[in-house]
Amino acid sequence: MPDNNNRLSNGGHLEFEEKVADHDSQMNELRKLGSIKGIDYSTEIRQLQRQQVTELKRIYSNLTAWQTVQVARHPNRPILSDYLSLMVKDFRELHGDRCFGDDRAIVTGLGHIGRERVLVVGQNKGKTTKQKIACNFGSPNPEGYRKAMAKMKFAEKFGIPIVTLIDTPGAYPGIGAEERGQAQAIAVNLHQMSRLKVPIICIVIGEGGSGGALGIGVGDRLAMLEFAYYSVISPEGCAAILWRDGSQAPKAAEALKLTSKDLYKLGLVDTVINEPLGGAHRNLHDTVYNVERYIIKTLRDLKRTKLDNLLDNRYKKLRSIGVSPAEKLRRKTQAGKDRMKEAMEDISTKRKRIPAKV
Repeated sequence: MPDNNNRLSNGGHLEFEEKVADHDSQMNELRKLGSIKGIDYSTEIRQLQRQQVTELKRIYSNLTAWQTVQVARHPNRPILSDYLSLMVKDFRELHGDRCFGDDRAIVTGLGHIGRERVLVVGQNKGKTTKQKIACNFGSPNPEGYRKAMAKMKFAEKFGIPIVTLIDTPGAYPGIGAEERGQAQAIAVNLHQMSRLKVPIICIVIGEGGSGGALGIGVGDRLAMLEFAYYSVISPEGCAAILWRDGSQAPKAAEALKLTSKDLYKLGLVDTVINEPLGGAHRNLHDTVYNVERYIIKTLRDLKRTKLDNLLDNRYKKLRSIGVSPAEKLRRKTQAGKDRMKEAMEDISTKRKRIPAKV
């Protein structure tokens, strides 16, 4: 994976934000000049801020798929630890998979979101270099997925809803990870999460890379932040396989249909959570607030659903993946006809004859 910093200016701006960077530079110069000379440049600064807002709206309303990937990988983008500190109250982390070790790339723990007690399972990338190395840059090992499943079963035992926050470039492909059963660990999670008898909400907050994301991505609702991505393979990996040329990554990103907008149209994602103007990295608190509000509302709706219906709906949701819109419409129409037929048969069997008057 290429280094994100190669695409960033000194001010943390992406390569397509050149004008935004110029506005920030001019505003900083005016503030500095004003403090030195004692001159009020507030009018000029406000004008530059308005111009910057206009430019940000223009850029972020027309992002390409590859630009969306760059935003999702921005080094200042909120990561799991930010959501835990701002959104989850009384968080108590749970460690270990009871089998091999404690993978720091996946964090699990109990806490409260609003008034709801939840189990939070998320992938953490770390902020400092030391943290990133400890978290393996957000790429989990098998023990991470086994830890996640062990804690999910614990939550099921006590009827605690589960919230997963997905942010990984992919599961770790190292020799040790394969020897310890990486594919099996992910497969077991896919199977078991589809059957857990508690509400499950999955949210892609940054990168949703392949099976690494799927390993904690099966649930009743799947949401994505506006500028996150979710894909079977990274654009660079796809370009290397198809064209043997990493520079074709932008072309691959378009073909993969990995943005929240594309996946919502395809019916793979239930909700797209709005990000602040200019992306989540520009406004941490508003981003976390939007995610928290979505979780509270969705949990309220899911808890009203009977358990049998919850599991049945989850099964149907998973079975509908990859089905064309035309086929979905046909199935929905047929299901409606079948329900109508059953209702009419039920009415006919219950109808009683009224005896004739003598």
